Amino acid sequence: MIPLSGEAESVLTRSYGLRLAVESWLGDQLLADSVPVDVAAEETDRGLRVPERVTLVVPRRDRGVTWSPTSDDHPLAANGQRLRVQLGVELAGGVVEWFQRGWFLVQDAQADDDRVSVTAVGLLALIDEARLVSPFQPSGTLASTLRGLIEPALTVVIDSALTDRSVPAGINYDDDRLGAVTELLDAWGADAAVTSDGYLSVFPMGPSLTPVLTLTDQAGGTVVEATGGSTRDGAYNVVVARGTASDGAQVQGVAYDTAGPKRFGGPFNPLAVPYYYESPLLTTVAQASTAAQTVLARMRRATARQFDIECVPHPGLQVGDTVSVTAGDYSGLLCTVESLTLPYTAGGGPQRLTVRSLT
Repeated sequence: MIPLSGEAESVLTRSYGLRLAVESWLGDQLLADSVPVDVAAEETDRGLRVPERVTLVVPRRDRGVTWSPTSDDHPLAANGQRLRVQLGVELAGGVVEWFQRGWFLVQDAQADDDRVSVTAVGLLALIDEARLVSPFQPSGTLASTLRGLIEPALTVVIDSALTDRSVPAGINYDDDRLGAVTELLDAWGADAAVTSDGYLSVFPMGPSLTPVLTLTDQAGGTVVEATGGSTRDGAYNVVVARGTASDGAQVQGVAYDTAGPKRFGGPFNPLAVPYYYESPLLTTVAQASTAAQTVLARMRRATARQFDIECVPHPGLQVGDTVSVTAGDYSGLLCTVESLTLPYTAGGGPQRLTVRSLT
């Protein structure tokens, strides 16, 4: 969650005013310090290769300025222009607490009658579209390989809790740069997300067990509606990770889902339902076991018990956050936010969340 003051958090439990400020940058050049916006919203789904998507409706002309992208260096042109989005919570006495929601890459801007419709996407789009021109042969360590795949498009910040190690010789990544990043993270036991400051943060896989927010439909709560869902599609209760040792022998690590409704040996299926993961980055049993646990955690969050929630918008909430849900038959259920919509402007309706249970 993006940190807010205690006063701002208290305001968010009732009706409040939300401000929006949008800047446009091209490299280190500020093109526009105040893009006029009539309607705007964010959609984020961490199951997608590029999780974030922001849509804006901008007046075609405002205060004598044309906002239809008529030149390559126009603030809304799609030539590397980035939008810096800031939100502000109105406090008592007319004070506004501003914070940065994120940086987004202009993907498309189209003029229609008296308005311009703009779509911007998360900065991982820079990695997703940058296919490898020739095979990438990493050397050095996992950290240096990750930086070689990502930088200078994004600056990589690696959590000190991750232990770096050497990359085996003879590895080739053919064309999918972002796919290579995902494979490396799985083999490392890591996850990654773009921060609101525009950095790629890399950290150990696994959700926090401390909720950042309580969502409740009881008295004084902010939940408008909560509905549930469940599926067997794509569900596994065992992950088998395989690699190759330096002497050519196969190494293998196995991770079992031992808790929850789809646990190994439970009623979901008395037999193992395995998913197989292979990577040349795995050279020891310990590395393979860590990778198996990482892949299992990622797959569990895609098939765990799901709740679709409508609530009063919380502008600091992010995907990956742990929340406590009290709704219907559930009280204090720990869940992670997997996707969200967030209206940036008045009249955008409630915030919509998809959360999945951690138990």
